Amino acid sequence: MAVHVRNMKELSKALQSVLLKMTDQLAERVYETLNYFLQDYYAGYDPSSYQRTLDFLHSAVKVDAQPYKGGVRARVYIDYDSLDGYRNVSGYQVAKWSNEGLHGGMEVDHKPHVWQDTIDNTVSNGELLKLATDYLKSKGFSVRT
Repeated sequence: MAVHVRNMKELSKALQSVLLKMTDQLAERVYETLNYFLQDYYAGYDPSSYQRTLDFLHSAVKVDAQPYKGGVRARVYIDYDSLDGYRNVSGYQVAKWSNEGLHGGMEVDHKPHVWQDTIDNTVSNGELLKLATDYLKSKGFSVRT
């Protein structure tokens, strides 16, 4: 069905639902990848000097897409404020260590960089751009990259 657009406001309205759905799908991909690397972080090291709470394993958050400043945004992040089960260290520090290849602040053999690995495997490698392009093409948009 053709959409007739007479001005920018109508164009914005016509694109809104497509952009919301596409952004949700892209955010879901980032969220899945983040959870993959969180699981890898936990699976690759068995601590002997501290007891795990598993709070960090379940700290990934995805906020659904919504209109934002004339466009659309979704958010995927590690909720380090929810990591209150750690003794003498903040949730922010736990998240920071996980991106530095440290476990509990200690050097170990298994050194994933949880957030950076997520970015490398979704944004930096072009995967999100390809997914966005494919989604728009599936909705009838002509897209060139």
